[in-house]
Amino acid sequence: MAAVDLTTHPGHLARRLQQAHYLLWNTMVSEEITSPQFAVLNALVVEPGLDQRTVGERVGLDRSTVAEVISRLGRRGLLGKVRDPRDGRRFLLRLTEDGLRTHRKLTVRTARMNQVFLAPLSAAEQGVFFDLIRRVADAAEGLRHPAEPLAARP
Repeated sequence: MAAVDLTTHPGHLARRLQQAHYLLWNTMVSEEITSPQFAVLNALVVEPGLDQRTVGERVGLDRSTVAEVISRLGRRGLLGKVRDPRDGRRFLLRLTEDGLRTHRKLTVRTARMNQVFLAPLSAAEQGVFFDLIRRVADAAEGLRHPAEPLAARP
């Protein structure tokens, strides 16, 4: 059996991109706050008072991951929870002053990191790149529950 050309496999390339992003994030942005944690902070800057489920939907995190991210940010004192007055079972999330300061600081760093990450592409290519990966990511949202079980596949 011949080996496959992994440069034609989107998952392989996505993993390589993620590795590059992770390295740049840890060296240029933060070793303490992860990219998903920053995404949650950012969502709460855009829309303060969201509940946990909605935050997860906004940033593309599953329920268990968003719960862990919110728990970690809460332990760091970066966000607080208040019970929803309209639904006592639900908590609404807001950034603390420390959370807002952290978000501001990381926003500057992420801008610099993104410049380095995207440096191989021209401005026009960056626009195309974002359009294409956004389209694939949006379409992938529907692939979370494939129609055909793995056992039935060749």
